[in-house]
Amino acid sequence: MRRSEENNGGKMADVVNVGVNLDAFSHAISGIQALRSSVTRVFESLKDGMKNRETLEGREKEFLAEFQDNLQAVNRDLNELERLSGLVGRPSESHPLHNSGLLSLDPVQDKTPLYSQLLQAYKWSNKLQYHAGLASSLLNQQSLKRSANQIGASAKRRPKVQPSTLVLPPQYVDDVISRIGRMFPDMSIELFRPNGTSAVLLVTLGKVLKAIVVMRSLFIDRTVVRGYNENVYNEDGKLDIWTKSQYQVFQKVTDHATTALLHYQLPQMPDVVVRSFMTWLRSYSKLFQASCQRCGHFLQDGLPPTWRDFRTLEAFHDTCRM
Repeated sequence: MRRSEENNGGKMADVVNVGVNLDAFSHAISGIQALRSSVTRVFESLKDGMKNRETLEGREKEFLAEFQDNLQAVNRDLNELERLSGLVGRPSESHPLHNSGLLSLDPVQDKTPLYSQLLQAYKWSNKLQYHAGLASSLLNQQSLKRSANQIGASAKRRPKVQPSTLVLPPQYVDDVISRIGRMFPDMSIELFRPNGTSAVLLVTLGKVLKAIVVMRSLFIDRTVVRGYNENVYNEDGKLDIWTKSQYQVFQKVTDHATTALLHYQLPQMPDVVVRSFMTWLRSYSKLFQASCQRCGHFLQDGLPPTWRDFRTLEAFHDTCRM
């Protein structure tokens, strides 16, 4: 008798120490599953609707009866779950989660919410550590050459290595430009070398416009677009690479071409950049014939659609592309 009392006392001590009725906790989990099943049946009955019957009145009666039974089942399972949740109990606070758990025992949580703030700071610290790890892995994949650690005596002694793409031979540049010219037979490309090895292209697009493309090796440095009938030469017979067009429409196209130069950037493959830019410039062959893809009008403030999408090459007015 005494041993049984001792055993029962030990079990009761375990229950008191733990503070949770494990049997009720197991039944509560089963109650949650039953509640989810009954709620699923409610939505399934709503999804199926009124089944086929001989008369409309019969379908309505059967649907209402089935829907009412399902709602009663949900109410019954919910009441059972509430009853079990009261039997589960709460974990004993005699063993808080390390020393920080003592903050949760403060009776004035509204005035000193230290424990909730501590949990929020802990979650924020975990997220910060996670995102910092992701950023570190991405930066390591990029294999960046520049860092703050290289600024010093060792960096000063290291000779500067010029990228090989900046010193491409003129024959290679001429070959790339000739291939692009064969790709677009409706676009005339003339190559000039007024100052040594740097190339200047005079691109004539039908009878619409002329573009002067200043290149540095195989990199496009700047572009000036003028009308087809405008003069592109100076008094000494050289290409005028500075004067803007006297027409506002071609000034707009020049601004968009400068934006396109910033968009098409691929230093590892400059020939692809030149080909992509020429493809984009070729989309202006119907500058005065294409309508805006957004508003459908040909003119807006007296100007045709001067913007061309970098991906689809569709025409937009400067205000309609936003």
